[in-house]
Amino acid sequence: MFYLALLRGINVGGNNIVKMAELRTCLECAGLQKVSTYIQSGNVLFESRSASCSKLAQKVEQALAQELLPNANVVIVSSDQMAEVVNSAPTGFGAQPENYRYDVVFIRPPASANELAGGIPLHPEVDKAWAQNGVIYLRQLKARRTQSRLPKLVRTSAFKSMTVRNWATTTKLHELMRR
Repeated sequence: MFYLALLRGINVGGNNIVKMAELRTCLECAGLQKVSTYIQSGNVLFESRSASCSKLAQKVEQALAQELLPNANVVIVSSDQMAEVVNSAPTGFGAQPENYRYDVVFIRPPASANELAGGIPLHPEVDKAWAQNGVIYLRQLKARRTQSRLPKLVRTSAFKSMTVRNWATTTKLHELMRR
């Protein structure tokens, strides 16, 4: 099966710097096959015979802890899950990138999208959130982004159980997983 490992908080703001070549080597040594990365923000595509996302997350986190990142947090997404995230997004999601910023919040179990969605700070005229397909979809009106309450999300306790990717990256990762 094909999977995506989403590493939380690497190469962001000069913190947790990890070279993608080192990341690929680390995960290949841990037994993952056909390991590749996409951009520098912790998106790792790989193949594995395992059908358990939780076991794969533990395996990746242990490998990273031994080699690169002592406190790695990883969300594993199967190719089927990613197809559902992209193909069953809310109606119109991603359709007006000139007017809105679109993000997808991937949730690290045991937390769930439905459980965490209620704690996301939203400005009712600027921000919108949908919890479905095991993720939280976020939309922010660009013209009023200074009024958005979404930046406050990083100060919530729930933020530790999430990793965020913009819609363009999410759809590109889906495309790469289908190949």
